[in-house]
Amino acid sequence: MSCFTESLQRDEVRKPSADAASQHVFCAPRARLAGGCRHAVLAVGVVLLAACTTESVEQAAAPDPDRVEVWTTTSDLQQALSPSTLTMTASGDAADIEIDAQTRHQRMLGFGASITDASAWLIQHRMSETQRDALLRHLFGREGDGVGFDFARLTIGASDFSRHHYSLDDPPDGKPDPGLEHFSIDVNRDDVIPVTQQALAINPQLKIMASPWSAPAWMKDSGSLVTGQLLPEHYDAFARYLLAYVDAYAGEGIPVFALTVQNEPDYEPKDYPGMRFNAPARARFIGDHLGPLREQRHPQLQIFDWDHNWDKPEEPMAVLADPAASKHVSAVAWHCYGGSVDAQTPVRDAYPDKDVYLTECSGGDWEPVISGGLTLQARNLVIGTTRNWARGVLFWNLALDENNGPNTGGCYTCRGLVTIDSKTGEVTRTVDYYALAHASRFVRRDAWRIGSTEAGEGIDNVAFENADDGSRVLMVSNSSDEPRTITVGEGGRRFEHELPAKSVVTFRWLARGE
Repeated sequence: MSCFTESLQRDEVRKPSADAASQHVFCAPRARLAGGCRHAVLAVGVVLLAACTTESVEQAAAPDPDRVEVWTTTSDLQQALSPSTLTMTASGDAADIEIDAQTRHQRMLGFGASITDASAWLIQHRMSETQRDALLRHLFGREGDGVGFDFARLTIGASDFSRHHYSLDDPPDGKPDPGLEHFSIDVNRDDVIPVTQQALAINPQLKIMASPWSAPAWMKDSGSLVTGQLLPEHYDAFARYLLAYVDAYAGEGIPVFALTVQNEPDYEPKDYPGMRFNAPARARFIGDHLGPLREQRHPQLQIFDWDHNWDKPEEPMAVLADPAASKHVSAVAWHCYGGSVDAQTPVRDAYPDKDVYLTECSGGDWEPVISGGLTLQARNLVIGTTRNWARGVLFWNLALDENNGPNTGGCYTCRGLVTIDSKTGEVTRTVDYYALAHASRFVRRDAWRIGSTEAGEGIDNVAFENADDGSRVLMVSNSSDEPRTITVGEGGRRFEHELPAKSVVTFRWLARGE
């Protein structure tokens, strides 16, 4: 692994390569199944880090502007973030992908996943302290081969990926508690809170958003966490409930920068917490209750609307069309389970002052995810979302076990970014991890998405300029069953590279004169 690679990525927003430095954290899926995976000893990692530090200091003195660093992952994981280099040459010839750094679009907040109850419980209780520290440093840090997640999501109360159903205000007699006398986050102290605190200790710039799956049962017409709608007489109590969560987590050293008012508000699941909350109701709740209370108590707190699929853009459009609600909404949050990613752009075009985020998508055992695999996840969820204005990209569970759990209802075929063996604590990286890591490891906080031309059928790309050092990052997906050769050009310079079949490749280089 190049040390120039690491020196450029320390500040901000998978399967290991064959070198020993990348093998000291996890076993590669294919190698582990074949019995060929070995963890490098810590001493080797220290020696390699010392060598890398020396090399990075030497290269920092005179970086080569013609050097292009390349990382490749193939869908069979024979290559997984495998590093190589190539050289840019002077050329006036047209390229398949032309980079235009003068055209700047959105600034990036970051990439990451949800620290669900299931993920936190596994990390806290099914891993040794050494395993837990290594995993969290790898996911949230940038040292070594860390992928530098800058964005995370928490659930306010239980989701389907909890070991039992609960809210944060469940009176023992089930009676209404409008004064929130029974509000408590104690249920999260054994897993979610300590894991999130450790992630923040590793990456203090981590941005955390939170979403409820249901209001407390006593606030709903169903009298249950499962199904039902929020009763209008409890709108004020629910607004105070959400801000009580923000206050309580702040008291634990966990700042929440944004809320949604309901996860997937157009769906009432039958076996886990959920709540239908349509656009007129959300607009009233935000405009008359949560928004004004937020202004008084937490003026920096952001509210994202929708938090559901691409197939109903009319829902966030209706909330944004309501003046009382719209002034409190800073962004539209999207999920991937219905519709097409290009739905993000018309909503953003209609309301260009509102940001765009992908706040949930899971890989798993269903079509087209199975057959699409790595390249489907990369081109839809990372390349597609950011080309359609997303400032942040969140996958669903950060970690699940070998049985795709623990969970209580909901999706039994979803997978995490990593799989934790619940008996040994051993970690395996999934293709979703690699799709996300190809961006998160190299694109830092406040990077600009910059112009890049389309390269033809089967080839998808997105380009960024890091704000701190001007480095260019180009992520390219080849969905074809055959290798494809592409040319990339910028400012009279050009390089050529053969993309393996069914692969994702990230390139990084410095601009001339920077």
